[in-house]
Amino acid sequence: MPARSPNLALSFILMTVTLDAIGIGLIFPVMPDLMMEVTHSGVGQAALWGGVITAAFAVMQFLFGPIVGNLSDRLGRRPILLVSLTVMGADYVIMALTGSVWMLLIARAIAGIAAATHSTANAFIADISAPDERAKRFGLMGAGFGIGFIVGPILGGLVGTIDPRAPFWVAAGLAALNFAFGYFVLPESLAPENRRPFSLARANPLSSFAAIRRLPGLRMLLIVTFIYALTFNVWPSVWSYFGKEAYGWDAQWIGISLASFGICMALVQGLLVGPAIKRLGEKRTVLAGFGVETVTYGFLAFNTSGFLALVTTPFSAMGGITGPALSALSSRATPQNQQGELQGILTSINALAMILAPLVMTWVFGAFSAPDAAVYFPGAPFLLSSVLMVAGVIVFVAGSREKSAG
Repeated sequence: MPARSPNLALSFILMTVTLDAIGIGLIFPVMPDLMMEVTHSGVGQAALWGGVITAAFAVMQFLFGPIVGNLSDRLGRRPILLVSLTVMGADYVIMALTGSVWMLLIARAIAGIAAATHSTANAFIADISAPDERAKRFGLMGAGFGIGFIVGPILGGLVGTIDPRAPFWVAAGLAALNFAFGYFVLPESLAPENRRPFSLARANPLSSFAAIRRLPGLRMLLIVTFIYALTFNVWPSVWSYFGKEAYGWDAQWIGISLASFGICMALVQGLLVGPAIKRLGEKRTVLAGFGVETVTYGFLAFNTSGFLALVTTPFSAMGGITGPALSALSSRATPQNQQGELQGILTSINALAMILAPLVMTWVFGAFSAPDAAVYFPGAPFLLSSVLMVAGVIVFVAGSREKSAG
């Protein structure tokens, strides 16, 4: 490793993860106004296009995640990370300048490839850390992403009141500054003797789904996990458009609402998950979380007060106990020598949900908020999510009873 400071290198990686999250959060509050501008349409049609663009980003991230990870094993971590920052910065500039929805689609698809470098950042951490340091440093990366996702919407909401395209220039500037920092402080962490040839077979993103056949006892839990992930993604898919249509919020209030939810979710994940599982057990924690989510989505479907939506944010975030409890149950049901395989499957399931949710939820929102809609009901995506959560409870309870009987 070059004689650059490992601490500076770690700081760069943490900053990259944080700025990635800030960049994502920056653009959420202004997406409704931007999409309405480039599509020359109302909020319903704009949301539909926004869903397509978000899904394109997720598809490319899903397809290219394993490819980028394998390339970093061949070429090293430094070039992959620096090229990624360059591409992301260029993507934000294109989004700031373009007046074409098709250029936005192409730009976000390319950005999805660049965003697939999170696996490279994780590999860099593993390269420079002793085994007993890795968990702590991975936790720091998670904290950095969480902080970025709280700061991003607030900053985007404030800057977006100046101009809907201003947050993209801010995001591009942050990417450029981080590239300059990384160029001077980031060493190559992968020694030449540890590199391996690139293999397309090992970069197949569908291999995780094929692995489900080898873990038949987990099928019920994986189905429930997919339902939970699909419904949870209603937030990033339609919240900005829903807030504008149902509550009349501008970019600033959308940013405040997203940041509030992020803060409450972080507190729930950090403070409530452990005590809930200890007191209720994993299965009842899942059911409690599903109950909270069902009520939350049902309430939002029919609520017309932005004030009440903000006031009930802490309750809404309490559904965040579900995900960790489901992961714990899945891990408990998996042999020790297949834990890595399980994590690959869970990653693929979440990626699939991130692809489908924007398409489904924005289509439903557009269909029920269009000027010529037979029934005007902008909360329809949340009602659909509530119904799906009930289906998830039925599958979970039925599967648990069948397993107990067996």
